[in-house]
Amino acid sequence: MVDVAVVGAGFWGVNHLRVLKELGEPEVVAVCDIDRERAARAAARFGVQHVYTEVDTMLQETSPDAVTICTPSTTHASLALKLLDHGCDILIEKPMASTVDEAAKILDKIRETGRVVMVGFIERFNPAVQYARHLIEDKEVGEVLLFYGRRIGWWPERIGDTGVVKDTAIHDLDLVTWIFRTLPDEVYAMCGRLRHSYEDHAQIFLSYGEGRSALLEANWLTPRKKREMHITGENGVVSVKFIEQEVVVEKAEQTIIPHLKTSEPLRNELKHFIESVKNHIEPAVTAYDGLKATLLAECVLESAKNRSPINPRRYITMLGYGKHVENP
Repeated sequence: MVDVAVVGAGFWGVNHLRVLKELGEPEVVAVCDIDRERAARAAARFGVQHVYTEVDTMLQETSPDAVTICTPSTTHASLALKLLDHGCDILIEKPMASTVDEAAKILDKIRETGRVVMVGFIERFNPAVQYARHLIEDKEVGEVLLFYGRRIGWWPERIGDTGVVKDTAIHDLDLVTWIFRTLPDEVYAMCGRLRHSYEDHAQIFLSYGEGRSALLEANWLTPRKKREMHITGENGVVSVKFIEQEVVVEKAEQTIIPHLKTSEPLRNELKHFIESVKNHIEPAVTAYDGLKATLLAECVLESAKNRSPINPRRYITMLGYGKHVENP
């Protein structure tokens, strides 16, 4: 049995608690949140015995094997480093870190401690996304030429410490890297702020050379929530609707809409994390993936700020972390 603690009892932390309790196999030993009343409510709701407001006290008294970090993104890195030093395996909700510098420190700490670290890119565990990726790997539509991602909807009021790029578009920055299996040669973006403290709309162009590219749209302004991606290959198009878990394959001779067995992506993700902890194996979404997504998000913001294209590899080398983009 794996003993798990959840740090952060807000909207997403409560979802973690719900799913972990539903899975049954991990033992949820503690909930920690700076707001004790909020932590106590979550603990009572899901039958968790121990409630804390300080991570250090939680670690001393319960010694969990694994911890999921569901706190505001600006706290992710400091918590991750503390938990790794204590010998915990961790799942960090996206974004893994606020900056490349923080992400690199986490990667260095993993090498030092040998712990299991997974980043919460939940879309990778959506059955429709997994099916689409298998189609791409099997060359069902030939070589991929274009990735188009659209992630729009009202601002989630619980998000207050980052903008739409690192909260929302980062999902598609991870997915396109997963599909193309490499960093882009160039990032160009335009971002703006209409109603929020941080940027609330972004148009992002990624160039991969040899005629391959990606276009990502994200905003917190559109009244209807939409989550979709379209992958154009030389022989057809694979389209995915994330919320509906629907895949459409369009080819010259036919259009196919496969019947997929739906399942909750968060449940799939947390089950995979617990299995990775139990068997001490590298998870499907690593801290290296988290660093690449953080890097691309920073390139997007830098490009929008300077109104010029950014080469991610040159950018991270300039920051002094060039070695971290090579797969460890």
